[in-house]
Amino acid sequence: MEFYSMFQSIIILNIVRRNLMKVLVTGGGTGGHIYPALAVINILNKKYPKAETLYVGTSTGMEQKIVPEKGLDFTTINARGLPRKLNKDLLYFSRDLMKGINQSKRIIKEFTPDVVLGTGGYVCGPVLLAAKKFRIPTVIHEQNAIPGITNKYLSRMVDYTCVSFPESKKYFKKAKNIIVTGNPRAEELNQKSQDEALKSFDLSANKKTILIVSGSRGAQVINKIMSQAIPEILTSSNKIQIIYVTGNEYYDDIKSEIENNIDYTSVDNLKFYPYLKNMPDALASADLVVSRAGATTLAELTAAGKPSILIPSPNVTNNHQMVNASILAQRGAAKLIEENNLTKEKVTEVLNEIILDEEKLNEMKKLNFELGYPKAASNVCDVLSSFIG
Repeated sequence: MEFYSMFQSIIILNIVRRNLMKVLVTGGGTGGHIYPALAVINILNKKYPKAETLYVGTSTGMEQKIVPEKGLDFTTINARGLPRKLNKDLLYFSRDLMKGINQSKRIIKEFTPDVVLGTGGYVCGPVLLAAKKFRIPTVIHEQNAIPGITNKYLSRMVDYTCVSFPESKKYFKKAKNIIVTGNPRAEELNQKSQDEALKSFDLSANKKTILIVSGSRGAQVINKIMSQAIPEILTSSNKIQIIYVTGNEYYDDIKSEIENNIDYTSVDNLKFYPYLKNMPDALASADLVVSRAGATTLAELTAAGKPSILIPSPNVTNNHQMVNASILAQRGAAKLIEENNLTKEKVTEVLNEIILDEEKLNEMKKLNFELGYPKAASNVCDVLSSFIG
């Protein structure tokens, strides 16, 4: 106890001396946990140029590649997910948890953070548990409507639980403090005007633009149906143009499929890509978006005010994409098509119902803006800075 009191005194003294904040950030495994954390760090650095951050991840998660590429300080600990069954994996989990906590303690002693932020993934467990041992203020952020197992457990002990959807509050009944901030990724958009963005794709400002995104790797079911529907959509109206991101894995097959139905070389209202680095420009170009329903995607759609047709992935934990999409659909901001109901006829019907109906598009756009949190990263930063005084 004496050591912990001394440690807290050192932190307070450091804050006064430096007039800056030191934030330890953790979260990983998937981009859905990593990119919101990076968005917070980005805004933190803009608001507090002298702020220091350290990102803690694992050597096996996507963060070990993504975070250092951003030029951020990065270190790793041992961590693994809680096994769903009682078997030998539980022993490995317990071993790595204790090892990860001890590693986190050493990192905390060396870095002396003022506050610790966790954005989800099993790496957060050891780091935030270690932070609580030192009585350092702790904050977690949940991106999905239904929380992950790590965040649900940690919410009982951290100082603040930040959520992306108001509907998430009911899942955090034992949280000390809960605040709706939105998903920090939404603040990363930095959109061009629609006309300016359309020029970058050599598309017309006098046509309605549909953006179809199948993910970085691509979703086979979506690609199969869209490759059948696109020729019909384009030949049914000369007022529609499409930006289609197939994913790397399916690009060649899908392009061949569509070229069998239309002369792609003579079509100027269809742009094909396996992957897009400038996705914010594509989003800015769109009047309507067809995509999966990941938390980051929905944060961007609502912040940008983009009507959408959402096709949730059935292959995710807790069916959280369906829950995410249902929130937008129930408010009228999106149309939801379950994957097992996805047909060429269905998607064509829903697209035609929306894309040339200006009144419908404007209403959905307005509803998306009402649901969005364009300053979500700043909201989380405000929670973090509230501990500094």
